[in-house]
Amino acid sequence: MSPHDKLYKVQTNNCKNNAQLIDSFNTLKLDFEKQVNPHKDIRIEQLKVLKTNLIKFKPELLKALETDYGQRSNFDSVLADILPTVQHIKYTTKNLAKWMKPSYRKSGLLLAPSTIKVQYQPLGVVGIIVPWNFPIFLSLGPIATALAAGNKIMVKLSEFTPHTNQIITQLLKPLSADIIVIEGERDVSREFSSLPFDHLLFTGSTEIGKQVMRAASDNLTPVTLELGGKSPVIIDDEIDIKTAVSRLLIGKCLNAGQICVAPDYILLPKEKVQGFIDCFIQEFNKAYPEGINDVNFSSIINNKQFSRLNSYLEDAIDKGATVSAVTQTSIDSKKHRLLPQLITNVTEDMLLMKNEIFGPILPLIGYKNFEDAIDYINKKDRPLALYLMSFNKKTQKNVLENTHSGGVCINDTLMHVSADDAPFGGIGPSGMGQYHGKEGFLTFSKAKTVLKSYRFSPRSLCLNHYKKMMQRVLEKIFIN
Repeated sequence: MSPHDKLYKVQTNNCKNNAQLIDSFNTLKLDFEKQVNPHKDIRIEQLKVLKTNLIKFKPELLKALETDYGQRSNFDSVLADILPTVQHIKYTTKNLAKWMKPSYRKSGLLLAPSTIKVQYQPLGVVGIIVPWNFPIFLSLGPIATALAAGNKIMVKLSEFTPHTNQIITQLLKPLSADIIVIEGERDVSREFSSLPFDHLLFTGSTEIGKQVMRAASDNLTPVTLELGGKSPVIIDDEIDIKTAVSRLLIGKCLNAGQICVAPDYILLPKEKVQGFIDCFIQEFNKAYPEGINDVNFSSIINNKQFSRLNSYLEDAIDKGATVSAVTQTSIDSKKHRLLPQLITNVTEDMLLMKNEIFGPILPLIGYKNFEDAIDYINKKDRPLALYLMSFNKKTQKNVLENTHSGGVCINDTLMHVSADDAPFGGIGPSGMGQYHGKEGFLTFSKAKTVLKSYRFSPRSLCLNHYKKMMQRVLEKIFIN
């Protein structure tokens, strides 16, 4: 047994029931050690292969998503799964050479004449756990970033998208020396999380995220957690309701609201609640004229999620809520289809206010004054996203300065996630770390500080042999 075999066996001892995971990890780890810092050209070629195959397999991916969901809108799949992934790969390829260059820092008088630079190196083997709601973007996106940083990758795909997983596995085959795909139920995810990765990225619910972090902590594996929570929308008293509705309609209807940054509830002036309901119903029926049979509105992924959402509705009704459906026929249990349901007379003890909704249910909460809305948000867990519908610059500044969230959209929803040149991530219960933009490259890299001293450097001589004099000089110059 080599020293490496012994090391990895000890580190993966808590995964001993899954030999495939351990073997896969060891294979990648040993391969990485043969080439610990891949050249820029190798990384760019990997990204080109990834983009080429993604575009090549686009028809198969769309068909697979349709099969996994029962009804997955092609528009949703292209807009939120295919397009942002292609754009992210292109952006990463374009900027990679610049990101890889060392960053030179000031040494200051104390360290002169030495120079300081920060050199970015691959971490090693990165683990990625993918959810079911956007299985392409949330797998290939971080894969592209991790490859750009020079890492090997193990990716665990969701058990709820088996057909899509098959196509993803197929398109990744040319990169099999660098990426290993893992499938399996929740127990496999638990074992996967306890492997001694050099970094682990998890996208999913807060509760599962806590379990992932606990498992990773045994190996001191750093984690990036992209979780969720209840992302609020604030509508001020000046903006036209139709404008506000048109901006957030896509945010709640895309993928039937099964998005970690979907608008979860609305805070708006009390006197505008009914007008909002009427306008939302009108605009929805313009956008989806076929109602329950409209192919542009996606189904709920499976019966488990459909039943969960139905239980939220039943609980709310039992506790006095009023439900306004967007069409007369808005629920089809056989096909697990659920159109938007607007909820009023909401109370805090309802399940839909205690949990992230993750579906097309939208509670409406009226406020008397704008500060009440801010106070309401600040009393709750910090969300992954916050949405403000207001053209008033003072109002915008007020919200930005007096609330905490992973990200903010002003007069829009969801779109900040597609900002390739900016970080995306949560705060508190909605997550930690970030992996978009240059920040993503840094997440999957080790920033190594390098101090370099030259042939002429009297510092050591002075510090070793003239301590009293140096102490007086240093105190006079630097401690004042």
